[in-house]
Amino acid sequence: MELMNIARVRWACRRGMLELDVLFQPFVDSQYETLSDTDKQTFIDLLACEDPELFAWFMGHEVCPDPALREMVNTVRGRPQP
Repeated sequence: MELMNIARVRWACRRGMLELDVLFQPFVDSQYETLSDTDKQTFIDLLACEDPELFAWFMGHEVCPDPALREMVNTVRGRPQP
């Protein structure tokens, strides 16, 4: 598995919504490098989702249907998986 380099991950974190930017940028700066390769790929997969979906998941308006992405949403939000 070939992961994105950190500069590309940081660039992918730049979103069209400030609410998402303030979640993703600090997470990448403080925690991304500590993730396993599998979790890094899951985070990259999460970044491939559309902003409206991400906003709904992170704000708790909807639950992400994919269990791995849902767990990553909780990780980024700083909340343990129930």
